[in-house]
Amino acid sequence: MSTITRTITNLWRVGIKDYFHQLNYIGDTKAGILIGTDRFGNKYFENNEELPLRTRWVDYKNHDFDPAQIEPGWHAWISYAVDKPPSQDPLLAYRRRPWEDTDAKTIPNYTLTRGAYKPYNTVKSKITMWEPTTVERK
Repeated sequence: MSTITRTITNLWRVGIKDYFHQLNYIGDTKAGILIGTDRFGNKYFENNEELPLRTRWVDYKNHDFDPAQIEPGWHAWISYAVDKPPSQDPLLAYRRRPWEDTDAKTIPNYTLTRGAYKPYNTVKSKITMWEPTTVERK
């Protein structure tokens, strides 16, 4: 949560449309410099006047965003693993590999959904349930 002066200042900096967009999707208002955009349309921002480790953030293109939609180079930058963003560092920039599809798509994260991976066991169980045997009475 932020102070009222910071919220009003960010309203003045980003404008009313982006102000309500940020309140709706991140729950806070932030104003910063646009560092770059990835191939999926996500926008990456930085503001060094914020609190430490809260200076970088992403504005997802899709409203039903998934953190798996961040490219590896941008993920390294946004998590403070590198100082230069992929737009300035050619080693982090995205390059299509020969085995990848030509269209830009991500593999969604299916955790806690019906599509989640569930391993199954093909080995016979080492523990078996006890079944009592009885002898017929005469």
